[in-house]
Formats: sequence, C-alpha cells, structure tokens
Amino acid sequence: MSTAAVPAVEVRDLRRTFVTRRGPRRARTERVALDGVNLRVERGETHGLLGPNGAGKTTLMKILATLLVPTSGQARVLGYDVVGEHRRVREVIGLVLGGDNGLYGSLSARRNLLYWATLAGLDGRAAARRVDLLLERFGLAERADSPTETFSRGMRQRLHLARGLVGDSAVLILDEPTNGMDPVAALAFRDVVRELQGEGRTLLLATHDMAEAEQLCERVTLVDGGRVLATEAPHTLGGWLTRYEYVDAEGVPPGLVAELADLPGVDGVEPGERGGIRVRVVAEGTTHDVLTRLVAAGVTTIRTDRMSLQDIYLRMVGHRELEV
Repeated sequence: MSTAAVPAVEVRDLRRTFVTRRGPRRARTERVALDGVNLRVERGETHGLLGPNGAGKTTLMKILATLLVPTSGQARVLGYDVVGEHRRVREVIGLVLGGDNGLYGSLSARRNLLYWATLAGLDGRAAARRVDLLLERFGLAERADSPTETFSRGMRQRLHLARGLVGDSAVLILDEPTNGMDPVAALAFRDVVRELQGEGRTLLLATHDMAEAEQLCERVTLVDGGRVLATEAPHTLGGWLTRYEYVDAEGVPPGLVAELADLPGVDGVEPGERGGIRVRVVAEGTTHDVLTRLVAAGVTTIRTDRMSLQDIYLRMVGHRELEV
C-alpha cells in the first residue's frame, strides 16, 4: 500500500473504560467513555467531531495524541499505532487544547514555545528559529516576552496553535479551540485554521458548535454517549439539527391536540410533564406552525427543545430503513 493510501487517522472498534473505586469498601464502578468507535480521516482533510459535553470527543483525541491508552481496539495516525509506535505518533501530531491547559502562565510565550520545541527534539538554534517563525506567524512577536497569564483568550489560543505546530506537525488535533472566545477572536482563529488547511495539513476538530463545523469541515462525525452516530457532510447534519425539535405545552385543549397531531411535519404528540403534551417536529418550518396555533388558542406555557443527537439519528435511520 502506498503512503498516500494510508489515512491520516484510522480508528477501529476503539473502546475506553474508566474505572474508579469509591467508599470505605472501595466499590468498583466503570464508566464507558468510548464504545466501539470507528473513524477514518483522509490526509489533508478537515474533519469535525460534533457532540455535547461528555460525548467522548476529548477521550478520543487524547488517545490519538498518546495521552491515554485505549482499553481495546486500535488507533493509527499516518499508519503508526498509538500504543506500539507512540514515539512516531508524537513526531507527526500536534495537540491544540482550549483554555489554559498546556500553557505555563508565569512564562513568556517565547519560553513556553522553546520548552515545547525542546520536547519535540529541536536543538538550540533550530528551536529558536522555529519559535521566532511561529511567534511572527501568529501575531505574537510584539508580546513574545510577556507572561502568558497577561494574554487575552484569543492570544492564548493562537499560542496553542503555535505550540501544536512547533514540530511542524502533519496532523493537528484541535479540542474545542474557540470555546469561550468572543466572536471577533473566534473569527480570527478560524482564519488561521484556513491557512493551515491551505498548507495541506490534516485537522481533526472537536466542537459542539454546528456553525463552526459548517465553516471549517469537509465532513463531520456525530458523537454521543461514546458512540459514532453518523459521518456526513456538515450541511446534512445541520439540516438534521434544525429540523428535529420538541414543543412542550401545558393546558392544551383536546381538540387542538388532535389538530396538531395531523399537521404535516409533526411525527406525533405524546403526554408530557404536569399533564401537558410533547409535540415531535420532524420538518423545518413546522415548529412555527405549532407555536402559532398554540398561542392563538390561548396556551401560555410553551417551550421548545432540540431532540438529542441520538434521537435524531435513530429517526433518520428508521426513515431510511422504511424507504429501503
């Protein structure tokens, strides 16, 4: 098999279980963070991992970055096994975390990068040249010798990106890099990501922001409960997330309940909390129709909620099975 045919990331039936012992009898409890994950990311692709907090995105990324060992299954980066060939993996991968993790606040940006360059195996002169280049590239040269604890959120994230590239990594793992940024800083950060895309680097981006995934990713993998639910183009997943909703209401007249159930785009009406109802909406624009009818009938206790990612996917799979 040629080098070009080897994917940037390949994950097969990957599982990770965390075991804890609590209480005076040290009772054993297990939490499954990854449950049979399969994933393939091609070279030069920007691939998103989309899912809520606790979905398993960070656990997967830490395994790919050789910071965690899988319980079972296999993961490879550019053909190198993350367990048996972890040193080779570390030579080709860069990890970009959100927030302050991985930065030493009392050290300057320059000293932070020099430290990471040394760990990446660069000698004194090569490390200094690489660090100067990255500081200039990411607009940090003027503050290079300031403590990073004085940096804004956007500046720290740019420094994280510089850190991820200190070894000129071919594969970059970005773990919710714009989380907590203001809109201006997030836009600037995404511009830098596009520059990296233009260089042919492979990017694996974890996010819970569908808009970010749509702007930056060629494909997106939907993750929830430690499982891969689907891998699709961003616009396909975006359509799912905006179409599928719940409308909860209380004090709805019986006649209106039947009327709502018959609306096009309503998948059903079921009992809700406190004697109310829950309307399952499965078509874009239908939520507006449901709300309009409820308000016109004098219903005042109304709220909307998105279906869980799992519910959405199960409904899509169910529809596909029926079509087959």
